Amino acid sequence: MAKILIVDDSSFSRRTLRRLLEPAGHDVVEAEDGMAAIERYFLDHPDVVLLDMNMRGMHGLDVLGKLRELDPQVSVVVATADVQSSTRILAADAGAKAFLAKPFASDNVLATIDGVLGGEGR
Repeated sequence: MAKILIVDDSSFSRRTLRRLLEPAGHDVVEAEDGMAAIERYFLDHPDVVLLDMNMRGMHGLDVLGKLRELDPQVSVVVATADVQSSTRILAADAGAKAFLAKPFASDNVLATIDGVLGGEGR
């Protein structure tokens, strides 16, 4: 299926997403902060990045900006507990393809990934 980079400082969130994505046939790589995410993206060239907004060090919007500098076509899905409409707007304006709210619902995660891979935004 697809290679997916999960970027989240919560090991629980990374583990949860991995357990949803791998059985669906996706290859998963992880990063626990923004700098590691940029490095992993450069090395692994994932098809989709699942990106948390609130992390230690670099904020998710900053990471998104750096990833878009590396690759203007990067497919980023914001995956965060910050469900404010202003966060959704900022993420979309920064180039996010879709938005997932924590806690994750497996059907929603998989449908969102499929939509992004198929060229649809959510």
